[in-house]
Amino acid sequence: MRNTMHASEEKAAIEAQAHIHHALLLGLQLMVCSQYSRQDVEEWMFRLFRRQHEEKFLTSFDKLGLSGLPDAVACARYHVLSNNIGGVGVEYMYESDRKAWVRFRYPRWMYQGPTLCGVPLEVSRGFLNGWYAHNGVSLGNPQLGFVCVSEDMTGEFGLCGYFNEYDRPLSSNERLQFAKNQLPPPFDPEQQPVPPADQWNPLRLAKASRNYALDFIRNGLIELASVIGEAACRELACRAARLTGLQYFQETVCMVAAADGDLQDAMNYLSRMFSGMGDSVNSSVTGETFELRHTGLRIIRGLPEPTASLVFDCWVSLWQGTAASQRQLKSLQVQRQANQAHWTLTVRR
Repeated sequence: MRNTMHASEEKAAIEAQAHIHHALLLGLQLMVCSQYSRQDVEEWMFRLFRRQHEEKFLTSFDKLGLSGLPDAVACARYHVLSNNIGGVGVEYMYESDRKAWVRFRYPRWMYQGPTLCGVPLEVSRGFLNGWYAHNGVSLGNPQLGFVCVSEDMTGEFGLCGYFNEYDRPLSSNERLQFAKNQLPPPFDPEQQPVPPADQWNPLRLAKASRNYALDFIRNGLIELASVIGEAACRELACRAARLTGLQYFQETVCMVAAADGDLQDAMNYLSRMFSGMGDSVNSSVTGETFELRHTGLRIIRGLPEPTASLVFDCWVSLWQGTAASQRQLKSLQVQRQANQAHWTLTVRR
């Protein structure tokens, strides 16, 4: 049978997918930070955020209504809008057309909860260099840089800084600077940018938040493999994904109004969760086995081989973790062909 959902159920499933993939990103970060050097972690974060920047930055300007603004202002507004759409709390403070501030508020999305205590400073430095220091390059403005005045791991007042347009071109090592003796201007709620309301309804915002987390997983796995190797990435990420599935089944089963029960309940849970990806799911029963035919596979959409196989294999472990977390233990097997997957769910005996 084909899984059908009402609008409220669809939104709940989308939010559940955003939630569990966000958790997977945090778990993957902690796993890498605990088993690899700080230099490896910084390189990974640099590569991840540079990839994100190159995929998203310029292509989103028109969607967010930023074209035609001064570069420093547009960059600051971009980071407020894009992050808030993704569920990340960021505030904007205008100082001049050549100097505009951003301040990330707690709890930090990237290091939610006590995760912050297990992440080294190099993570912050990696993404500042990977994204913030590259804005001027992408905009063709060699005079634009970013000045960081506060960071998370140092216990100050959160990540904060400003985009600044200087009177001269900047060298590559000047595009990111630090000035820890400066404070942002007062917050003004009337200045905060908001996405165009006619284009960003609640359902689209929920999908954007889900895609925000998914993109971090996809690109994070690709770039982690480039730093530690594909085999090590696969082993580590599969373990992190399984642990995340084990840990987050109870939360997500409630979010999609499913139950922790028999095979039928487990099938309903997976069907609803996969529908929250915007994928197509059909289910059937064969004896004591439930099968799900899953087409679309947003998690690997557009990825070439062997990258698609790496990402998919790690992602499968997330759902195998949810099956193993249930009171009645389940076994979840999967076969994939191109952009389709066949899931087989049985009671574990």
